[in-house]
Amino acid sequence: MTLTHVRVMLEYFHPWTNAAGLYAASHHGWYRDAGLDVELTVFDPLRGDTLEHLARGEAHLGVFPTNRLLVRSAAGQPLHGVASINHRGMETIQTVAGRGITRPRDLAGKRLALNPTPRGVAMVRHLIAADGGDPDAVELVDSGYRELSVDDIAVGTVDATFGGYWAWDALFAQLPGSERIVWPVDEIGAPPYHSYLLGVGPALTDPSLLATFLEVTARGYRAATDDPIGTLDVLDRVIPYFPRTILARSLDLIAPTWWHGDRWGDIRPELMTPYTGWLAANAILPPAFDWRQAIHPAALSLVEEVPR
Repeated sequence: MTLTHVRVMLEYFHPWTNAAGLYAASHHGWYRDAGLDVELTVFDPLRGDTLEHLARGEAHLGVFPTNRLLVRSAAGQPLHGVASINHRGMETIQTVAGRGITRPRDLAGKRLALNPTPRGVAMVRHLIAADGGDPDAVELVDSGYRELSVDDIAVGTVDATFGGYWAWDALFAQLPGSERIVWPVDEIGAPPYHSYLLGVGPALTDPSLLATFLEVTARGYRAATDDPIGTLDVLDRVIPYFPRTILARSLDLIAPTWWHGDRWGDIRPELMTPYTGWLAANAILPPAFDWRQAIHPAALSLVEEVPR
């Protein structure tokens, strides 16, 4: 059987547990059984993120943040979401005990580190204002791509951080849990949103290939959820230098975010609409932008069919 090569680019600098379903499907040979030679890879950050690689036709599918897709779609780039990966936001605000920060509004007068993208700055300001605080009173510290951790906070580098994921980055801290404060953004006032979507660029044009890939990938995410021990064995081959205890905890935390009820991949209006509105209200998207233009017709046709 002749296999069709499909290059899938992940969303981060290295694989992590969010890609477990893709690796499970590959490990079990399900892509190959379906006639697909799937290559899972990560982007070259010196040549751009996953969406830039997709736009140049250097990958067939990719995983990326929802907001970045919407911004590029609004700019006219031929990129489209085909399935959701996560049904929750992943980011956090983190701090440590003893700094006088017990809720977001207490960040007034404090140093908060983040990668100051327009969306990141808008989110921090929103979360502080949502708690009745003054976002103008927070000192934002540019930490670039290297996100600071609670261990950096503990030694006095800053007072708090924004961006680290509650299902990944936050798990690596050496500081005891009793001394740490971790607030997932969707628990302190963020609009609901899909943290990551799976999508395509101009290199993938075969609708039957896409349908096959999505069917097998859903099977992979089901296996990654139902068989965590077997999935950890797969991840040990993919990211062997991360402690297995952290991989196990991360997998346990993140697996529920892959599902809406018992369904994988739904792109949900009740998440897309408020998030798009929030991005537009913060001048990150044009005021009249419709998120549906960023969704592949095959996925869009399912939107109204999905039970709420």
